[in-house]
Order: sequence, then structure tokens, then C-alpha cells
Amino acid sequence: MDQRERRRARYVGASIEKQLGALPVIADYCHRLDLADIIDRACPIRDLAHLTHGQVIEALVANRLTSPAPLVRVTEWAREHAVEEVFGADPELLNDDRIGRALDAIAPELDRIVGSVGAQAISVFGLDTSRLHWDMTSISLYGAYEQIDADHPAPKFGHPKDRRLDLKQIQAGLAATGDGGVPVFHRAYDGGAGEVAQVVGAMTELQKMAKPQEFLLIGDSKLVSYTNVSAMIDAGVGFIAPASKAYTPAARLAALDLDSATQVDYVAQRDTSKPAAARGRWHVSEDTMTLAGKRKRDPVLTLRRVFVHSTARAHAAATARAKKLDRARDDLDRLARGLGSRHYPDEKAVTARVAAIAAARRVTAYLRTETGTDPATGKPTLRWWFDQAALDAETATDGWYAMLTNLPATVAAAEILRRYKGQEVVERRYSTIKGPLAVAPMFLKNNRRIAALITVICLALLIFCLIERQLRLAIAPQTTLDGLYVGRPAKPTGRLVFEALARLRLIPATGGQPPGIPRPSPLQTRLLDLLGVDPTKPR
Repeated sequence: MDQRERRRARYVGASIEKQLGALPVIADYCHRLDLADIIDRACPIRDLAHLTHGQVIEALVANRLTSPAPLVRVTEWAREHAVEEVFGADPELLNDDRIGRALDAIAPELDRIVGSVGAQAISVFGLDTSRLHWDMTSISLYGAYEQIDADHPAPKFGHPKDRRLDLKQIQAGLAATGDGGVPVFHRAYDGGAGEVAQVVGAMTELQKMAKPQEFLLIGDSKLVSYTNVSAMIDAGVGFIAPASKAYTPAARLAALDLDSATQVDYVAQRDTSKPAAARGRWHVSEDTMTLAGKRKRDPVLTLRRVFVHSTARAHAAATARAKKLDRARDDLDRLARGLGSRHYPDEKAVTARVAAIAAARRVTAYLRTETGTDPATGKPTLRWWFDQAALDAETATDGWYAMLTNLPATVAAAEILRRYKGQEVVERRYSTIKGPLAVAPMFLKNNRRIAALITVICLALLIFCLIERQLRLAIAPQTTLDGLYVGRPAKPTGRLVFEALARLRLIPATGGQPPGIPRPSPLQTRLLDLLGVDPTKPR
């Protein structure tokens, strides 16, 4: 056979392999959470149905975790992935009409489903709910949504986190455990709902999950209002939240003395690899403050106010101020050179430009100017300077912020700071929603389905975080896993785990032969063993 003959191609049948990826792991965790059964008990369906609502929602959760797709493309995704073999769902039945009916079915039962699944996660995985972190975010929507279902959150214009002011939004609240950052509770709200007004309802639902254990609720400054604080005190719930300027004026921060504050034994995660001298340092001091209600008969509440100084925050504030002063200085020098030109022919134009520069560069608090008209030339004049006293007053507050809490004095101020530092976990979970789970501006038929899809996404996030937590527990006391990140050791994250498992394949059953799985790589085998999942054994 000559060389040309050896190189000749031949026609072959199309590959029958399907993507398996993390589907066996997802199915196993759905089973542990009793997800499909919880949904089917809440939303029963006639016996003749080919798929229950629980099966459809499980498939949607798997789609979000493996290859997020618009609802109209879920069937195509299911054909390419081993959905039928793992979940027992015929891909042709996962069309957008069937998915829409499943979302419609679960929408009235979301509170029941979320509460049951959250309680199951806490029980089965032994989650510690003594510290819960609460926050809200916005999800932008395409479409006008002029006809809304009054029983479900209404899309409205608001203050979207993605700055898409042209789009309506729905808001979502999330509560994650301090133990692994697992989101055990979520709820959707109207697009224009005020964050401060949702705290009591969320706290009440979290109490039901956490019982009989008491818990500490940590949130942002929206956690603090007289109504919220009073409700938390009455319910026996401790809280920690940053104090807004309304509760801690700048003058109070400027009067604080760093030398008399107590240094905290705390190292930020971003600083762990730095030498000790280069790490950020924290100091704390405290006093008390009172919170009064609107009515005279409302009891006055006394709270601890913990002042925190961060050297990293102080450095960032000084750097940011220097940059905006430099930019304002450049703009003002350019304006001065153009006095009397066609752009700035008179004092009115100069005054307007100065105001624009002050606002754009955020230097209004310390920019001082004098404008006028030169009697000899008729040209406008400008003299400007930065008020050093105002700059010094702001500089004195650099690095300082305050937190409010109702925890007893037996909990030291340093410990309050350490507990609050876990708040970033819930913010990180929102970045997962909008990153690996690919929640872009959504478009659905109605707001009922929007609320249901948000629950599907948050259930996917719950499984994503449980897998991450379980893997970290399995390798403890080690903190990294060999080969997880481009062949190098890395701290296990949900994203890295799903990426590593994504290359698993399945050969469907043919000619009386059972389905087959090409042997996983050593890393994939290690991950599956640590997670306690055998992909060859259907759940």
C-alpha cells in the first residue's frame, strides 16, 4: 500500500457518544435533597403524565449547572447530554411548553418548596446555621411585562446592580450559611421593593429552618432600621451590619484615635501569601448608640457600635482621593487656559463648567472657586483651590467604618469583626449566579414563570455550593487538590470541579450492550471518589 493510500480518509458513522459531565453528581445531590419528591408532593400530577414536575425541574437544574441554555434550547441540550440515561427524562419531552407548564405549577408553591429543600440540605449535610449571611441583588429582564400576576413579584424599574436602567428588574434575596457559604434560603421580590423592608420576612423564614438552634444574621446596612432591629431583638436573633452615615456621621469617625484602638488578630484571605509586614491590619474600638422609633411609646433601643479601622481601606481611600484630585486639577487647568474662548466666553459658562467638573470628579466637598470678569479685557476670570481643612477632615476618616450589633458584651469587638468578615460569601454566591450559572437579562412569558425560574437557578446554586463544601471537607485538613487547575494544585471551587468533570462521556446502550463510560482520568476518579458518587450505578 502506497503512502497516498494510507492517508486516504473514509466515511464513518456519526459518534454516538453523549456528554456525561457532572450529571451523575448532580443527580446524586438532587436525590439527597429529595428534590423531585418534594416538588411532586407540593405539585402532584396525573398518573398518565410522562414526566412529573419534579423530573422537569431536576433537568432544568442540571442544565443550569452544566450548560445554561434558554428554555427553547433545553431539548437540544438534553439530546447532547446523557439526560435520559441519568435522569430518565426523554429529551423530546423537555420542550419549552412542558418546561413552562412545570414552572407555572411550582410558582404557587415556591415558599413550601424552598423551605423544604433548605431544611433537607441542613439536615442531610449537617450544615451549621448558627451564622447566616443575607443580601439582595437585582436580575434584569427583557420585555415590558405590562400584564402581571398579582400573586408573584412584579417586574419594575429600580436601581439594578448591572446598571441596565433601561430594563425592568426583579430582585432576589439570598441567605447563605457561614458554614461553606451554602444558600439555604432565597426569595424573589418586586423590582422596586426596598431592601430594608424585606428583612423581617426573611428572618422569620430562616428561624423556621434553623430551629431549634439560634442564629446570627449578618447583612449590609439595609439590615438596620428601627422596625428590623426591634423585630430581631424580640425574636432573640443576633445581628451584625455596617452602620450607614445616618448612624455614624463623618465627624464621629474623624474623632477616633487609632492609637487607643485594639489590634485584631485577623488576616484577610487575599493577604495570606504576603509577608507579615505587607498584610492589612485591623483595629477596633466601640461605644453604644440608641435607636428611637417614630412613635413616642416606642422603646428606645441601645446597640453596640463597633468602630473598625482597616489599613488596606485607608490606603485605598487615599489613593482614590489623590487620583480624583489630580483629574480635577487637570480639568481645571485646562479650563483656565481656555478662559475667554468660544467654549467659555463669559462667567456663566465658566461657573457651569466648574460645577460639572466638581460633580464628575467628586470634589465638591473641598473645591473652592472664585469667578468674575476682567474689567480691562471683558474675559472671565477663575481662581480655584482645594480647601485643606476639608481635605484633612476627610483624611481623618480614612480606613474607618462602623458596625452595629445587638450581641452581648461577652462577645468581644474583635470577634464581631471576624464574624462580619464572612459576609463576602453571599456576594460571591451572587457572582456565581451571574457567572457559571449564566443569568443574563431574562425573558419569560410572565412574572409567575420568572419567580419560578429564579427558584430553579437558586436550587442549582445550592447544589453547586454543596458540592464545593463537601469536597473541601473530604480533603481536610488539606486545602488544595492536586491537578485541579491546569494540572496544578488548587483550592476546590464549584467551578473548577464542574470544569474537571465536564469531559466525562457516555456511550449509550446499543445492540443489547449496556451503556458504557470511557474510563475517567485520575483527577476525575479522585473527584468522584471524594464526592461519593459512582457514575456506573444509576441512582
